[in-house]
Amino acid sequence: MGATYIRKLPIPMDIKKQYPLTEELAKIKKQRDKEISDVFLGKSDKFIVIVGPCSADNKEAVLDYIERLKSVADKVKDKITVIPRIYTNKPRTTGDGYKGMLHQPKPTEKPDMLKGIIAIRDLHMSALKDFGFTCADEMLYPDNYRYLSDILGYVAVGARSVENQQHRLTASGISIPVGMKNPTSGDFNIMLNSVIAASHPHTFIFRGWEVESTGNPLAHSILRGYVDMLGRYVSNYHYEDLCKLNEMYEEHSGINPAVIVDANHANSGKNPFEQPRIVKDVLYSRTQNPDIKKLVKGVMIESYIEDGAQKPGEGVYGKSITDACLGFEKTKNLILDIADKV
Repeated sequence: MGATYIRKLPIPMDIKKQYPLTEELAKIKKQRDKEISDVFLGKSDKFIVIVGPCSADNKEAVLDYIERLKSVADKVKDKITVIPRIYTNKPRTTGDGYKGMLHQPKPTEKPDMLKGIIAIRDLHMSALKDFGFTCADEMLYPDNYRYLSDILGYVAVGARSVENQQHRLTASGISIPVGMKNPTSGDFNIMLNSVIAASHPHTFIFRGWEVESTGNPLAHSILRGYVDMLGRYVSNYHYEDLCKLNEMYEEHSGINPAVIVDANHANSGKNPFEQPRIVKDVLYSRTQNPDIKKLVKGVMIESYIEDGAQKPGEGVYGKSITDACLGFEKTKNLILDIADKV
C-alpha cells in the first residue's frame, strides 16, 4: 500500500546547466524551429515527415538510424522536412511493460529515473550535435517537458493524454508544434477541443509555479485511427475523414487548420507494412482538393533499422521492442517516393 519516495530529482534548470546547449546548437535549433513552424503556418509548402522508432530504446541503434536517415533527408530537403522520432517515454495501455528510456535507460535493467533524464537529454543532444536534427518526442509527463525544452523540434500528445487538462495547458505554453492525437475512441471533437485549448492563453500551475501562457498557434491534430466498442481497429486517414476534419476546423476560425496523419497504430491495424500504402493514399487525397492539401501538413511513420518487433532482451540490433516498425530500406524508398509526389 502507498508509495516510497526514492529521491528528489534535479530540477530541469540544473540538468540544463550540467548538460548545456552551446550557442552553435541553439542557432541550429532556431533555424529548424522556423523551418518547421513555417510549414504549419502555411508559409512553406514543404511536407513534414516525422519518422523513427516506436520507442528509442538504445542510443547506439537510434543514432545509427538517424545517421542513415540524414543521408535521405539531405536528398529531399527541398521538398520535405524530416523530423526524427526519438520517443523516450511511452504510455502503456495497462500501465505495464517497457515505458521508455526515461524510465529504463537499459530496457533489461530496473527503472532509474535520474539516469533516464540524463540519458534522454544526451540522446536528443547527440542527434542535434552530430546530425543537425531537432527531434520529436511524446509528452507523457507534462512536468518533464522542461528537461528537453531547449532541444526538441516537435512534441506529440498521445491518444490517452489528449483529454488531460494539464497536457492541454502545458501545450499552450510551448513554442514549437504540438500535435494532439485523436483519443482512443476516435472522437474528432475531443481532439479539436484539445487543439483549441492549446491554442489559447491560460493561467495554471506548472512545477509549483503560477504561470501564464500565450497560447500555441502551432498546435494541431494528429489522426491515428481508433478502436471501436468491439475492439476492432478503425482507420481515419481517408479522404472523407480529412474533409470532415476540414469542415470542423472551418467552424473554429480562431485556430490554425493543420493535421499530421499517423500511418501506423490503429490506422494500419498495427501492421507497419501498411504504412507505405496509407501514406500514398494521403498524398493522393491532397491532389484531389486544395483545402485538403493545405490541411495535411505531413505524415508520421514508425520505422527502425530492422522490420518488425521483438521482446526486450532478444538482442536484435535496431529492431523495435514496442510496436512493430517498418525497416529502414523500405522507409528510405517511401521517403523518396513522397518527394516525387509532393
